Amino acid sequence: MLNAAALLLALLCAANAAAADDLADKLRDDSELSQSTAKSLSRLMPVRFYSLLESNAIANSTLSLRSCTIFVPTNEAFQRYKSKTAHVLYHISTEAFTQKQLPNTVSSDMAGNPPLYITKNSNGDIFVNNARIIPSLSVETNSNGKRQIMHIIDEVLEPLTVKAGHSETPNNPNAFKFLSNAEEYNVDKIGVRTYRNQVSLAKKESIFNAAGQHTFLVPVDEGFKLAARSSLVDAKVIDGHVIPNTVIFTAAAQHDDPKTSAAFEDLLKVTVSFFKQKNGKMYVKSNTIAGDAKHREGVVLAEIVKANIPVSNGVVHLIHRPLMIIDTTVTQFLQVCGENAENGALRKFYEVIMDNGGAVLDDINNLSEVTILAPSNEAWNSSNINNVLRDRNKMRQILNMHIIKDRLNVDKIRQKNANLVRIYFSYFFSCSFSKQYFFTQIAQVPTVNNNTFLYFNVRGEGSETVITVEGGGVNATVIQADVAQTNGFVHIIDHVLGVPYTTVLGKLESDPMMSDTYKMGKFSHFNDQLNNTQRRFTYFVPRDKGWQKTELDYPSAHKKLFMVDFAYHSKSILERHLAISDKEYTMKDLVKLSHESGSVVLPTFRDSLSIRVEEEAGHLHDEYASHEWTGYVIIWNYKKINVYRPDVECTNGIIHVIDYPLLEEKDVVVAGGSYLPESSICIILANLIMITVAKFLN
Repeated sequence: MLNAAALLLALLCAANAAAADDLADKLRDDSELSQSTAKSLSRLMPVRFYSLLESNAIANSTLSLRSCTIFVPTNEAFQRYKSKTAHVLYHISTEAFTQKQLPNTVSSDMAGNPPLYITKNSNGDIFVNNARIIPSLSVETNSNGKRQIMHIIDEVLEPLTVKAGHSETPNNPNAFKFLSNAEEYNVDKIGVRTYRNQVSLAKKESIFNAAGQHTFLVPVDEGFKLAARSSLVDAKVIDGHVIPNTVIFTAAAQHDDPKTSAAFEDLLKVTVSFFKQKNGKMYVKSNTIAGDAKHREGVVLAEIVKANIPVSNGVVHLIHRPLMIIDTTVTQFLQVCGENAENGALRKFYEVIMDNGGAVLDDINNLSEVTILAPSNEAWNSSNINNVLRDRNKMRQILNMHIIKDRLNVDKIRQKNANLVRIYFSYFFSCSFSKQYFFTQIAQVPTVNNNTFLYFNVRGEGSETVITVEGGGVNATVIQADVAQTNGFVHIIDHVLGVPYTTVLGKLESDPMMSDTYKMGKFSHFNDQLNNTQRRFTYFVPRDKGWQKTELDYPSAHKKLFMVDFAYHSKSILERHLAISDKEYTMKDLVKLSHESGSVVLPTFRDSLSIRVEEEAGHLHDEYASHEWTGYVIIWNYKKINVYRPDVECTNGIIHVIDYPLLEEKDVVVAGGSYLPESSICIILANLIMITVAKFLN
């Protein structure tokens, strides 16, 4: 197997027998070439590419007489290759380069010497145009001063070629010549006439003629169906479609890595980035970070309809609509994503809306300002959603949970979170250490679903920003923020809100508002039961801010609740908050039972919990909120405790987030002589056992 692979490799790299022998010797002597690698080579070796080499006189001459670098596609690459013609000379350079020696561009041996672009991704993988070099399979020979190197690549290299009958059209064009004669090149039946006209009107030919290595994004004619759209393509918009001094092929593109466009100056700042959906569709997006009177701030998405067209001064990607231009409503955007694209980014979301009668779309259309949290196509694949889809009333509530009557972009969410207050409390104990607490206010926003709020959390800055949103028990991450429309924004999220997919424990563990309760339950082993799907839980969970309030009210008790030595007390207090039965209780259930019986007695692990729940019109949901609503209040031991987030659904129960724990100072023994460390208790117990045994023996 090793000799067969060596022979085939030799045939690829040298046309004469002497060179073949040298390459075979190289392969046999290479200590790094294991038997398993040889088997892999024999599987990868492209018989089709060898036949192309063999039948090409120029390639044979180059391999016989000159140093060279040859990029050899695998068999699998040829199986995926759709074109009838593979250009063997486009895979050969008449200079020899190892992987480390490869420069940014390599001149190919094809007529006109069109360049091959060498780039790297964040993993260090090396790409030739859109093909990755398989790092372990490069081979080098040197015979009679002819240094020849072969790199195995995972795609067939595809040059830009002229259609038959257009002999006057230039080979190896730059971006402007391609744009000027696009219909005469082999790039499918895709027109760019509208954009070309706008480039001419704006006198921006120079940016496409610029020497160097750039990335050009060119909208196709299909993207200008809206009559007025072409008139919005001005000189700044054209600049926003060019990434200067950087060549980006899609296979090597860093996901969501913003690059500065040519429209990045003092008053206007536009970045461009690439990303790929799980279905393989590639998109590009512009983000107008700082806008002006003619160019609104926000993100515009465009699908790449023809990628990786190499030109002499970079690479061209054809996109389905122009970037930077915000000229559609939220409703129109959803329709385009659903109706006009088989694999549109929000196709399933649109289908669910239409399957439920389309009334939700009408509601959105009637809003002058709106923000949509739109689940991605993959978000609808969860098995938990199938049952809900059949219930139209429930589905209408869920869809409404994704709609906000406000223009809410990331900056505005940040402003809401600007109330984040960091308050430090330092207590010095006898063991001489201090403890700090951080008060975190999470932005909350009402939805069009009655009395339902979404809770936003923003972490990080710039490209590291992560935005999460909680609604109806579901934590979702915003995977694409600030898709701007004329009347609002669309944020694409990775889960469907209101359709729980985690247990009570999973929710407790992942929600940043409940971290203190989770930590307390973890060290006391109280949380162990919360994954049980055979029981139904109703858990009254104090939010972190509620526990922090107890530090002001009962400093000694609060201190001990978060100490492992007091795990028994912590567990006992948490048990008071957890009702365990054959059903969970929503806030409406508890209000109804309170009205019928005066109070509600819920079974807990050891005892029972007696509470009364009331609705309060005008109840202020949070001290930082700018609105009032009808909320819930729990009355326990003559205390009124606000319900901050009611009815957080989980797969095995429901959580009600409350503003204050069901706690009194006497719940934790704080007298100096009453507290014994766990180690002391163990010693006392051991002594008692020894005394008992001694008495028994006597």
